[in-house]
Amino acid sequence: MKHPTIFLDQDGTLIKDHAYGIEVSNIEFIDGVREGLKKLQDSGFKLVIVTNQAAVALGYIKEENVKQIHQKIVEDLCAYNVRLWKIYYCPHNPDSKCGCRKPDIGMVKNIIDDIDIENSFMIGDKEVDVLFGKNLGVKTIRLSNDATSSADYITPRFSEVVDFIIKSATFK
Repeated sequence: MKHPTIFLDQDGTLIKDHAYGIEVSNIEFIDGVREGLKKLQDSGFKLVIVTNQAAVALGYIKEENVKQIHQKIVEDLCAYNVRLWKIYYCPHNPDSKCGCRKPDIGMVKNIIDDIDIENSFMIGDKEVDVLFGKNLGVKTIRLSNDATSSADYITPRFSEVVDFIIKSATFK
């Protein structure tokens, strides 16, 4: 069975972006994200985090820290009865030319056959997230005020993203 899926960037989309200084102790969800994810999940979407974590390759954090951050995100979302289907991250340097770093889609290749591409979305705060979604063939949403973005939908508010997606869903 193919699943309608919401692909989510992590830093600046789900949690506040601390650049390379993120620690488990300073994880802070962006307003409305947990409630919005619950609505999307209840509407039938699978939720997948896809995040570039170059801080590992650059030596700012260890891969163990990334895993601890993801565990904390999972725990916090569980308190809202939100379950992530998958979490993928690329720990490589932006210059590495690896196939798993967004905008390439290598980190999700193993689940592509399980995705309902027509009813799936990528949500992110940067153009690289939009390009990832376009490379994957899903609709793209950018959390931004940047009208020059190539995203299918642009808004700075997560609640508007949720409303847009639920209204756009055709799989029900």
